[in-house]
Amino acid sequence: MALDRQRIVTEAVALLDAEGLEGVTTRKLAARLGVQSPTLYWHIPNKAALVTAIAEAILEEQFPELTPPEPGERWQDWLRGLAERLRRALLAHPDGARVISASQLSLKMAAISELAMSSLVRCGLPLRQSRLIVMTVERFTIGFVLEEQAGRPDPEALKGFDMATYTEAFPTVMAAVTDYFQPGLTVDDLFRECLELVIEGPAVR
Repeated sequence: MALDRQRIVTEAVALLDAEGLEGVTTRKLAARLGVQSPTLYWHIPNKAALVTAIAEAILEEQFPELTPPEPGERWQDWLRGLAERLRRALLAHPDGARVISASQLSLKMAAISELAMSSLVRCGLPLRQSRLIVMTVERFTIGFVLEEQAGRPDPEALKGFDMATYTEAFPTVMAAVTDYFQPGLTVDDLFRECLELVIEGPAVR
């Protein structure tokens, strides 16, 4: 099979799924493709370009098309849906949030931001406020998923951890955690409630 950019990116995403971002190296990717590492550079010049290409592929899965709010649709509801799709895109792959964070030149991410900001402006919000809202929503979503994908602490790191002393030192934090994660509530609920505050707050203001 001929080697082209699409095949390289597809295999790179598969490598990400298998080994996480740390495992995505040109050496391993070349081995999966059955070629020498220098051959990859004809299509993707360096690791940064490879990470950006992976980011584009990840985002494309949830954003094959970019559509503005429907007539009469509240921009808050539309933006909430956009953020939820972004989270799904990142969670679909190990280290998805790290990939997006490391990709500084993602055209798809730029297109998402352009659509979101321009849509809010068309809904009557000032440009500066639109930028701040969209930037906050995007960074909150990526940061939220970064924490989700970080995983639980290593058991070795928890050895000797004194939970009783921690609880005594930070009673309000522990009470808040206990109160929120009642039976039936999930991390999805936490994301939606935090997102609600981020999006609806500017509307009230």
